Amino acid sequence: MHPLGEKYLRKSALPTIFCPGCGDGTILSAMIRVLDAKGGADAFAFVSGIGCSSWIPVMINADVLHTLHGRALAVATGLKLAMPDKHVVVFTGDGDCMGIGGNHLIHAARRNLDITVVMVNNYIYGMTGGQTSPTTPEGSRTKTAPYGSNEIPFDAAALVTGAGAGFVARETAAHPRRLEKTLAQALAYPGFAFLEVMTQCPTQAGRNIFGNGAPEFIFSELKRRAVIKADAAVEAGCFRVGVLRKDMEKLPYSPSFPPKRGQA
Repeated sequence: MHPLGEKYLRKSALPTIFCPGCGDGTILSAMIRVLDAKGGADAFAFVSGIGCSSWIPVMINADVLHTLHGRALAVATGLKLAMPDKHVVVFTGDGDCMGIGGNHLIHAARRNLDITVVMVNNYIYGMTGGQTSPTTPEGSRTKTAPYGSNEIPFDAAALVTGAGAGFVARETAAHPRRLEKTLAQALAYPGFAFLEVMTQCPTQAGRNIFGNGAPEFIFSELKRRAVIKADAAVEAGCFRVGVLRKDMEKLPYSPSFPPKRGQA
């Protein structure tokens, strides 16, 4: 095993539940590399909900709360207010975060709560069989939309920006070095940091949305659709990557929270 794996992976949780070719392993690798660069996991606490991507922090040998579907941000809010010195990181998916957990997402962003949210977007409910998610592209055929979805998908980055998030970014699992760099910036931001990671799901999205379950095909599609240059036009079906918003003037919520009784 790689030395970083020996140092940070929870051996009792191995092997992972990730399907062959899934991008969650790349995201896990980026997280432990950033942890190592920041001096280890002791200062961090991880929270996740339900879904494939919500298993990412379970694989890290650190403090982890694996919670209910859609409630990761509610739990993270309580954890951050109770333990403000902990760096709280939430791992969630597009269904977990933007579906049942959407209300918690917009209010955490509105408050500028000092946490980092990594939302893994594979366009579909992957773990539960391939249903349409809030980010499934319009017209895609899924298990719950066999004739094609007629729903307009959410733009997660635009949603949290409108809700007041101070730091908003997007990367892909097809650009691991960029992902690692942007993740480090998100973790360093003193407020609500939202990082959307576009990733491949060969098992469900590959077959149902892309029409091709080969991991390398979806991988190449993510690279093709990612618009890296800030001044380049974004065509239909493509998306801009990088840091989309960074407001250093916003004050984080936690320090302004009223003190406990008996404290000045």
